[in-house]
Amino acid sequence: MSLGAKFKNFFFTKKFLINLGLLILTYIVIIFVLNIYLDSYTDHGKKIAVPNLIGKNQKQLPSIVENLGLQYEISESVYDPSQADGTIIFQDPAPSTQSDVFVKEGRIIRVKVSKKSQLVEVPNCVDKSQRFAENILKSRGLKFKIEYRPSVEAAGAVIQQLHNGKTINEKEKVSIGSTITLIVGKGALGEEIPTPNLMDLTICDVKSRLSVVPNVSLVVICDGCVTSADSCSARVFSQSPEYIEGGVISGGATITVHATK
Repeated sequence: MSLGAKFKNFFFTKKFLINLGLLILTYIVIIFVLNIYLDSYTDHGKKIAVPNLIGKNQKQLPSIVENLGLQYEISESVYDPSQADGTIIFQDPAPSTQSDVFVKEGRIIRVKVSKKSQLVEVPNCVDKSQRFAENILKSRGLKFKIEYRPSVEAAGAVIQQLHNGKTINEKEKVSIGSTITLIVGKGALGEEIPTPNLMDLTICDVKSRLSVVPNVSLVVICDGCVTSADSCSARVFSQSPEYIEGGVISGGATITVHATK
């Protein structure tokens, strides 16, 4: 009998066909059971829409995220004074309405939230000139208030720096925008006089107005002024001590004005 005939007789025997059928059936059953198991294990077909959390407060996260079977994580706090504390400004993954991305149960949504305050170190202004102290405070985003105290030795220099009425030392931290009170020494103080309102005046007008005020010195800081003509026509946008209706300054005080061309 030829080899081909032997193979033909073997593959077409009843016993072989039964075993082949059983093998194929077993394979199908295994694949079917495995698919069911994997679908169950991976939650195949179950998808959760990612909610839009932008603009909501972090206190709302548990009720929104956990009720959907998801988790959350605050990855970073970002300084943003325009937003209320704890406002969500970023999320990953993005909302499904924007990204068409859906997630499985238990997925972690990472968010960034805003904070209204940012701390900055207070510089050491003691023994520095008033003008230097004002400029360095402004450069760090801090405001300042000037108060004068009789002092022959420290005339024109900062004697003490205060925050909320208490002495504040170098490298202590306060929120950006805080006001630091500078106690400046003055050697020859005279009688108190009304604080002049110099806002929006030109520098020439300021000098003319102060020329009739006794014992008052003027310091001009002008942005963009190059020539004397620039300085004369520049207008005041800030003054220290600031003008307050009914406020007074001591004779012999220094008024610092900031002007722009």
